[in-house]
Amino acid sequence: MKAFCKKLSGVLKTIFGYGIMATLFAGGLTFFGYVAALIIGGDTATLICTVIYKNIIPVIIYTSVIMVLLGLVAMYLNGEVALTPNKTKNKKHQGEV
Repeated sequence: MKAFCKKLSGVLKTIFGYGIMATLFAGGLTFFGYVAALIIGGDTATLICTVIYKNIIPVIIYTSVIMVLLGLVAMYLNGEVALTPNKTKNKKHQGEV
């Protein structure tokens, strides 16, 4: 069972990586859409901004939420518990009070 969880975690991490990369790229492209609308101006700029805001941004948000959930599931299947409080005390360096 543990080997299956490790393999599934690896697949989910791959999907997570490519999905987050695609959503970040799509989010960056929306910036250029807004810049193009700023340069064009007028009713066309309004149409461009409306299409970006109502059609593209929601898809990017939903996709990024799904990818983050896949990443969390992959972490926990792999045995990583990064989002739990650490019960060990942190050691202070010599220079810290």
